[in-house]
Amino acid sequence: MHPCSCRFDSSIPQEQTIVSQQSADLYMTRPIFSHLIVWAVVGFLCLLQIPVCASATIDVYYAPEDQPIDRVVGLYAHARKYIYVSVYGLTAPSVVKALVEAKRRGLDIRVITDRERLNDPKQQSAVSALRLAGVPIKINRHDGLMHLKQVVIDDVINASGSANHTTSGNRYNDERLDVITDARLTAKAREKFLAMWNDRQRFESWTE
Repeated sequence: MHPCSCRFDSSIPQEQTIVSQQSADLYMTRPIFSHLIVWAVVGFLCLLQIPVCASATIDVYYAPEDQPIDRVVGLYAHARKYIYVSVYGLTAPSVVKALVEAKRRGLDIRVITDRERLNDPKQQSAVSALRLAGVPIKINRHDGLMHLKQVVIDDVINASGSANHTTSGNRYNDERLDVITDARLTAKAREKFLAMWNDRQRFESWTE
């Protein structure tokens, strides 16, 4: 019996061995390469969003400790073009005063509030004072609540949250106010306000 010869391994050409090894390496690296492409695409899409995200500033205030309605009054004092207010409760004297002063500075001031809230003598007094100062007021005609607490200022700032424009919402209740400085988000808030303002089926001008 002849001894086993090592020539058995050499029967495979060296070139074929190299090609096979290269194919195995390519097979192993292909998933890694595919993942790299996916992450590169995701990263590129994220970069496209950076200008929007980086330009936005959100300041969060809580009641009672931050007295958020005082922050709103400060925003009204620095407004230059317009203030659009859609708020369920509006009784705080400081808010009424700030809006009247803004109207006297020549700003476009508009207010939308809830019809049922006008049964509150404090709210009726506040809204009447605004109307006497020349601020147009609209209320909901629909059966639901006009429950927004939103402010839009000068195409730059919009504020929203749980806090009504009331003393309780400023000093006593647990409330939150978000003040967002961003042109894109403020444009969306402005469009919503104006859509409500111009909707004659759901809203109407308030007169005493």
